[in-house]
Amino acid sequence: MPERTPIILDVDTGIDDALALALALGSPEAELVAVTTLAGNVGVEATTANTLAVLAWLGLDETPVHRGASRPLARPHRDATYFHDANGLGGTELPASSGTVGADRGPAAIIRLARERPGEIVLVCLGPLTNLAIALNVAPELGTLLRGVVVMGGAFEVPGNVTLHAEFNVFADPEAAQQVFSSGLPSLTAIGLDVTHQTAWSRSSWEATRAAVGDPAAKLAVAVCRQAFEDRGLTQTYLHDPLAVAVALDPDLVRNEDAAIAVETDDERRGKTEIIGPGSTQVALAVDAERFLRRFAERLSLHYLVGD
Repeated sequence: MPERTPIILDVDTGIDDALALALALGSPEAELVAVTTLAGNVGVEATTANTLAVLAWLGLDETPVHRGASRPLARPHRDATYFHDANGLGGTELPASSGTVGADRGPAAIIRLARERPGEIVLVCLGPLTNLAIALNVAPELGTLLRGVVVMGGAFEVPGNVTLHAEFNVFADPEAAQQVFSSGLPSLTAIGLDVTHQTAWSRSSWEATRAAVGDPAAKLAVAVCRQAFEDRGLTQTYLHDPLAVAVALDPDLVRNEDAAIAVETDDERRGKTEIIGPGSTQVALAVDAERFLRRFAERLSLHYLVGD
């Protein structure tokens, strides 16, 4: 069996976070050390409850979960219920979990676990970067303790998805993103819309999976994506967060450019991420989408239709 990569997932559990959790739990090369939560797609109470419910649905409710930031660093919380629905899971109601939340908060748990296992853990941030920014303020040496950091965030050479300029996670807390991208983390990879918009689960594959669904991960994927495909009539849904998890486990899925990143915090271009020259952040600009999609489908027991 190949060496397992210890990961911490930092989530604002909505639809694609749920799929990312399922991918991590279904990947034999991953060791899910803990999950930290924060406000993003929905409020932190909901993201935490959703995380516990998803883990329980997948049979791993003993996974440590730590509640983190309830709002961005410097501004009110702005959610994404327009896409993820009021409950964050596309209207899907999962059974309540009997799991409990850890005593230490998300940023503190990240620091503690990194100190306990120096040089081993990859932190994968799938929501706004508030928890990571707080952790870096408390422990500036965090970057040297982590094996790496993979961030789902940014739109570098493509338009945003919440405004023309900005991707949602960076838009939600641009001050946190600015701090993280300027912190000099020694191994930081940014998985932005440049590559996630090349990785989508199609309606036809969703329908094929729904017709033959049996595995808990597949049932979860069908349920949380139902609203997008049936009620909203979408032909595909992007796999933003699952791609970031996949890259944490297999960096060769993407081609990166070493870059310095600037983040706009003014209201007019809030959340815009821009490459301003060479630097230490690895920005993903190309992806082996077919290899990723096949792996995603395999790990969640989904139907993958060639040509989708």
